[in-house]
Parts: sequence; structure tokens; C-alpha cells
Amino acid sequence: MPNDYLLVKFILPYKIAIRCKRLIGFVFFMVLTMNASLAQSNQSENELLWEISGNGLKQKSYLYGNYHSNDKRIFRLSDSTYFALDKSQAIVLETDVFAMFEDWDTRKEEVLMLFDNKGTPYTSSDNASKTIYGDEDGMPQFLDAYFLEYCHNSNKQFYPLEDVQDQLDLGSGWVNTDNTVIGKNTQNLTQDKMLEIYLTGDISTIDRVMRANMSMYPGLYEDIIVNRNHIMAKGIDTLIKKNAVFCAVGAGHLAGETGIINLLRKKGYHLRIIPATFADDMIPEKKNVRSKRNYFYVNDSIGIEAVFPGKPLELKIWDNHPYLVYREMGQGNTYSIEMIPIDGSLTLEEQAAIYIASPDATTFKHTYSDDGTDFYEGLSDTYPEGMQWVRLLQSDKYLLIVKAYGGNKFMNSNRPKLFFSKVWFE
Repeated sequence: MPNDYLLVKFILPYKIAIRCKRLIGFVFFMVLTMNASLAQSNQSENELLWEISGNGLKQKSYLYGNYHSNDKRIFRLSDSTYFALDKSQAIVLETDVFAMFEDWDTRKEEVLMLFDNKGTPYTSSDNASKTIYGDEDGMPQFLDAYFLEYCHNSNKQFYPLEDVQDQLDLGSGWVNTDNTVIGKNTQNLTQDKMLEIYLTGDISTIDRVMRANMSMYPGLYEDIIVNRNHIMAKGIDTLIKKNAVFCAVGAGHLAGETGIINLLRKKGYHLRIIPATFADDMIPEKKNVRSKRNYFYVNDSIGIEAVFPGKPLELKIWDNHPYLVYREMGQGNTYSIEMIPIDGSLTLEEQAAIYIASPDATTFKHTYSDDGTDFYEGLSDTYPEGMQWVRLLQSDKYLLIVKAYGGNKFMNSNRPKLFFSKVWFE
């Protein structure tokens, strides 16, 4: 990604990226960190996690500075952070990123599958495919999407501070007619340098960098940072009166006179830094948070069960068919299930010929699962998804079209079939 896109990269989460995919360099700072009594080390200079108390609150809440990336380094969350996540009743983020599952594929590269003379796929490369938020060597989700995944998997309440359309409307005001970002020729900051600043937890330096990079465009800092800080502080004020929340917003929104920390203090709250602490042994709160890795979907009317990495988006597509989709936006992987009523006039093999568009060099195969259910499975090449793994199975009433696709490493791994094995009829 060009260095000149780094200005807005650390503050605009999802806004412009949906409306104009060329702008998907918009990655932003968001927040997180907290304390634990068993810690063996203490990073007192890290300012990412803040405890909110006072002003009549019956329970404490937490404010975290986040970074919009799937880089593994930012996932070395402190025990303090895990404690805050585990004890929260609700998770609060800038917006509901999962609402974009319907049509937003974060992959930046197409996958090329090769086939041997028996039609078996293989790859000549083990390179990680690039995505908007990093690449396949990073975590499955970018950090704030990981928080939302944990939220749903642990059955906590979720509240967005802004809706997706508000962010789209905001971002569109800073896009030129040629689909480039205003602020393109700002101070030359590499992604590694900005990540280095973030990892120190120095929110004051983050704020100074943001101001410096936006100063040449009058109104940019006010629109992207200041005005939204007031909106988010108002939302946080409302939510923490009702719940013990863990709120993650871009780290660029925290510090300064008009930062969320100061705005909440002006409302009468007490905010204090919670040092980043790390214990030699895994604390119970960390173990509990990290155990929430699956979302169990059940549809009794259709008679299916499925296990997704997180809560899928439920949609109705052509002819009002139920459709589920879940995306690991950090690595660019997609899992979906389409449920189609059948009339019994076509065999499962005939259905496979319709729904699995096999490349010329290979074809789909008929096999059986461990419980004796027969299915057809193979690679399919369709627009706009490109190459994807597909499995078809059916009951006496419904056909399930189960798909999984992603980058180079994902498509040449066993992960698609692992997902397929977690979809079954009751």
C-alpha cells in the first residue's frame, strides 16, 4: 500500500472502503488494554486501556484504543485487556462491521489454482495473499472485528456508536472525483512506523501525528476526528449508565483537548490508565475469552445446524432463499450456506452439475461423510467470488450449497473442508 494513503488509514474504519474499494487503505486506530493482580510484568507507559468510573456509575467500564489491522503483534493483548473483556456485559465499537458481510470481500489478490493430470489442485507458491487489513499470515479478523466476534460468541450485548451509512457519508466528503483520497500527499509515514507508535501505547504521539498529517486540509481533522469524538462520547455516556462495557474506538480518537478521554471527564467521569500487564501463567479471564471461538447456528424450520467462526449475517436472496455468510476480514476468507427448497425433480448429481462450475482441468466428486450422508464437492469458478470450494448436500426438503473461499493459503489448506464438516442436517 502506498505510503501516501497512511493519513486516513488510522482513523476511518469502514466508511469509504465500501463505497469505493480503491480507498481500502483506510485503516484506523482503535483501542484496548487493563490490569491483573497475577502479572509478572507491567507496561505502565502504555495508554491504550482506560477505566471509566464515577459520576454515579454502579459498575466500571473500559475504553480501549484500537488499531485497524490483523497484524499479529497487536493481538498480544495484555492480561488487563482480557480481564476487561471478560468482565464486560457489552461490547461497544465504532460501527457494526459484520453488517458489511453481505458484499464486501477484503481480498486484494485473485487466487490461481493449478491442477495435475488427475485434476487434483495444487499450488506452486506458499505466499500469503494480501488483504485490505494485512495478509493471510495475520489473524483471521482485524482487531475490532475480533472484538465483535468474541462479543457474539460469548452472548454479550453489542452496541455501535455510529451506523455504517453515517461512516459512508462522512468518508464520501473527502474523496475526489478520481476516487483518490484528499490527503494523499501528506507527511511520508510508513505503515511500520505508525504501527511502531501504536505498539508503544503513546496516544499523545498518535494525536500529534494525526493533527500534523491533516493540517494542510482545513476541516479534515474536525470532520474525521473532532466531530465524531463528540458523537462517540455522547454514545458512551449513555451506554455506560446501563451496562459495564468494553468500548474500542480508534486510538486517534482518545487523546487531546477534544479527545474522548477529556470529553468524558468533562461529563463528570473519572478515567484512569490501566497498565498493560502480563502474567507468566494464563489468567482465567484470558482463558475464558480465548475459548469463545465458535458460533453455533441452528435453524429448526429447515433442520440444519452449523458451526461458524463467528455470528453469520442472515440474509434472504433470490426467491427469498435463506443465506448465511461469515467473513474473516483480516485474512479474506468467506464461509456461506445457501438453503434452497427442492421439488425432488433433480438428483443431487444433477444439482451439482448446476451449482458447481468446475474449471476445465478438474471436476466435482461424489463421496460420503462419516454419518453416511452423501454429498458432492469440488472447486467452482464463478463471478465475482472467483475460485471457491463448494459442497452440496440435501434432505428431502432442502438443498444446502456450502461454500468456502479465501486467499492462496486458505484455498490450498484443509480449512474449507473443516468448515464443511461442521454443517449438517439434524
